[in-house]
Formats: sequence, C-alpha cells, structure tokens
Amino acid sequence: MDQASVHENPVESENPRESMEFDVVIVGAGPSGLSAAIRLKQLDPDVSVVVVEKGSEVGAHILSGAVVDPCALNALLPDWQSDPDHPFKTPVVSDEFYYMNEQGALRLPSLLMPKLLGNHGNYIVSLGNVCRWLAQKAEALGVEIYPGFAASEVLYGAHNQVIGVATGDMGIAKDGSHKDGYTRGMELLGKYTLFSEGARGHLSKELIARYRLSHDREPQKFGIGIKELWQVRPEVHKPGHVQHSFGWPLDNETGGGSFLYHLEDNLVAVGFVVHLNYKNPTLSPFDEFQRFKTHPAIRPVFEGGKRISYGARAITEGGWQSVPKVCFPGGLLLGCAAGFVNVPRIKGSHNAMASGCLAAEAVTVALQQGRVHGILTDYEEGWRSSMIGRDLEPVRNVKPLWSRFGTVLGVALGGADMWLNTLFGWSPFGTLSHGGPDYKSLKPLSEVTPIIYPKPDGMVSFDKLSSVFLSATNHEEDQPEHLHLKNAAVPIEQNLPLYGEPARLYCPAGVYEVVYGDEAAKTDPRFVINAQNCVHCKTCDIKDPSQNITWVTPEGGGGPNYPNM
Repeated sequence: MDQASVHENPVESENPRESMEFDVVIVGAGPSGLSAAIRLKQLDPDVSVVVVEKGSEVGAHILSGAVVDPCALNALLPDWQSDPDHPFKTPVVSDEFYYMNEQGALRLPSLLMPKLLGNHGNYIVSLGNVCRWLAQKAEALGVEIYPGFAASEVLYGAHNQVIGVATGDMGIAKDGSHKDGYTRGMELLGKYTLFSEGARGHLSKELIARYRLSHDREPQKFGIGIKELWQVRPEVHKPGHVQHSFGWPLDNETGGGSFLYHLEDNLVAVGFVVHLNYKNPTLSPFDEFQRFKTHPAIRPVFEGGKRISYGARAITEGGWQSVPKVCFPGGLLLGCAAGFVNVPRIKGSHNAMASGCLAAEAVTVALQQGRVHGILTDYEEGWRSSMIGRDLEPVRNVKPLWSRFGTVLGVALGGADMWLNTLFGWSPFGTLSHGGPDYKSLKPLSEVTPIIYPKPDGMVSFDKLSSVFLSATNHEEDQPEHLHLKNAAVPIEQNLPLYGEPARLYCPAGVYEVVYGDEAAKTDPRFVINAQNCVHCKTCDIKDPSQNITWVTPEGGGGPNYPNM
C-alpha cells in the first residue's frame, strides 16, 4: 500500500494498541535489515517499508570487528565510492596471521594461507558507522526507521502466519505498575516481516522453535566476541594493517582467536573471540581477552594509548550445516539471525547484506503476484547457490575439525580442507557434524583445573565494570527484568555446586554474581542479576548449562550506546 494507515486494534479491549500497516516490516537496523530496506525500494519505490530498531539510534547496538568484504555492497550500491560521506575510509594494505604461545608469536607464511582468507580488497570499518550511513540511504528512498522501539512480540494470524510485530510498552515499573508517561506499544503489521535481529535474537529464537526451522539441521554454534577501540601512539599505528592470531592464552582444547585492525586517526580495534563450546567452567572470556593484551607481541601496541570503547556480542559460528530453514509463513530470517557468518574469514557483514538483497527480491516478486503472508521458498532455495552459499560451503568443516582435534591439529586440517575445497571443490570429510549444542559442553568443576587470572594492571588490562562504563550502557532501573530465570533455585542449588555458577564468568559485563552472606565462610549464597549492566550479548541465553536463562528485549532504547564499534 502507498500509505501506512493507523487504527486501533479491536482485539485489545482494555487498553488497545494502535497499529500501523506496511507492506514490509523489518526488525533490526543492522546490515541485513537496512540492505533489505534499500533493495525493496530500489525494486519498487511505492512499497511501504518500516524498520524498527531497539537501540537508541541506528548503530547503537552494532558491534563487529570489522573488516568488510565489499562484494555485496558493490551489488547493492554500485556507485557507493562516489559518495564523499561513505565510511569505508581504510582499505586493507597488510595482512598477518600468527600462532601464539605465552612468550612468542609465530607468523604463518602467507603462501600457506587459503586464498579465501586474504583481506586485500577489503575495508577496515566501524560497522556502526556503516549502518548509520546505510540508514541515511534507506531514509532517502522513503524507508521509515524507528530507533528506540524494541520489537518485543511476534504477531500471528488465524492460520499460524506471521502478520507483524508489536513494540514493547514503555513506562512499566519493575513491579508491573504503570509509571508516569506509560505508553502502550505499537503493532506494526506487514504483508511480510523480515527478522534481522543478529545472533540469538529473541524473536528469531521463538520463530525457529515454533516452526521447527532447525529440524534436520546441525545445532547452531556460537562464539562470544569482545572488542575494544583504542587510540594508540602514532609510532605504533599502521593504517590498513590487519592482524589475526590463535593459540595463547587459550589452551589447545579451547577454540578462539584475536584480531587487531588499524583504522584511520591512530585508532586500533582489538578483539577476542572464544568459541562457546569451551569445556572449563572456570574460563572467563573477558579475562582471556584482557590477558591476551599483556602478551609481549601485543602489549607495546597499547601501552601509552587510550581505551575509548568497549563492547561484546555473541556471533553465530555453525555455518553451512547449521543454517535453519530461513522462510516461514509471512516472514524470513536474515543475516546473523539465520547464521550466515563465515567463521574462518571472521566476516558476516557481506553475507548479511547479500541476504537482505535476496530477501527483498523474493518479497518483491510475491507482492507483485499478490501473494501475502506466504512461504517464500525462493529465498530458502536460493541462498545456497548465491554468493552466500559459495562463501560458506568451502569452510563448512573448519569449525567441526577445530572442535574435534583441538587448535593445533584442527586448524591445520581445516586449512588443508579449505585448500581442497578451493582448488577442487571437494573435501575428504564431506560435511562434518558439529556435535551437541554449546550449553552441553561444560565439564563439572571436579574434572577441570581452575583457571586463575591475574589482576588487571589498569594500563592494558582492565576490570569488567570499568569496561562496561565505556560501552555507555544504560537501562532504566525501574523496569521489568529482561533476564528471566525459568527456575530461580537452579543457579544456587544446581549450577553453583556442579560448575561454580559459570554465569558470573561467561558474562562479559558483570551482570551475574554469587553473593555470600558470609564471604569468608562462603555460606548463604544468593544469585544476583545486575540487569542494568547488560550489553545485550546474549551469551547467557546460549551458554547456561541448565538453559535456565532467557534473554528478552528490555524497554526500547536501553542497552549499550556504541558510538563507533
């Protein structure tokens, strides 16, 4: 329809929500959602499109490395380089890969690296700034974007089809009462609804379960990525330099690695990813990251510099064999909500953008044919033969080989497998299974050696609370908890004796604590949730061994406010 219409929903009798009707509703203003919005308007300028974004502004919740392959951008906006305001200011000029032990770093010869891992022709960017720029492009085409409004509920029709989403009510107190300024949420109704929430989005999680989209697929795998942005001394800055590593401080059983990306203006993005199928419940991804920066090959980059920003986000790692069915009645999954990240390349933005374009094309065909709330099988059947599939299929065995054989042998086998796939389109392993979900991987405390982390030095390593401060995270304290326990007794009665309650360690923001009545004697323990610290990484929803924690969206506009991550 040409114009959005506003009316009251007759189903709500006590305090009805207003509703707005669009041709297409998009949840999440990330690379995939904004690309879909732009492509929809390119194909049909008269289509009505709305994007709803839970962050206080577009980009506020966007966190990625990020080195971006511009292949999808070139297809979406072929003349993007002529725009003087584009954010792709730093092309990659050098690329290094290291294996690290505690004292040294061994650079891997470039000739051994599979060609698909190369970064020349890519750009080092702030993905948040990329999204802000894409949002401007979308709005110029007539897309409506509503930041600060969190999609909290999927709306279903009489025939089990998705008909839109509802944004959360604003101004509800923690006890459920209405505060001054209480505002009812809005229903955004669409002929098609596209979900681009990122990894482990809570609505996408609901849809995957409701429509059994992961049936006959491998379980999705995840990692936790933690990132800081630094302004470093000019003499150690190398604009356009990309550096990755694996190995120390993680042991051979634990997957993960680091990145250092040198942007413009003496800025360096440094980050660390820990695969969430780690086994030792005393491991802390945050502290592994802080320890990494103390390595003698890394510390000199940051000494004398200034830490500017901090953030964390779960990422999908299952790849080719873990992507769920991406279509269902009335909607589609896009980008990281579908799991289109290429783990060995440490990239997902290009595939996210490509998925947005594919989704837009499938929706446009359906609308032109008069089909509403249908199942868009063209999108489901098309992604594997598209640039997304061509990107993911050759690397499909890297993650399972790493998980099975450990870092040293697993990475070597993964590299060989990528070469065989690249040169011959064939793998001796076929397509490997990932095994079980990440929450099942922890060993009991009795079977592991506890990890003791050094205290932060305040120069290159830091504590969680000072880090969360740099994320500009803010939640209205008097609002309902957005971290729900299915059983309040589980953390103390089950997780604490068996695993030491790992939530206090896997959370990178100090949200979860075990507080004792007598600290010295460790008696009278209580499980405390500091929800106001939450940076929306979703790790707790993924890794909790009892699957007792459910992350739902808080009031719109809450959470981190990343300026340039």
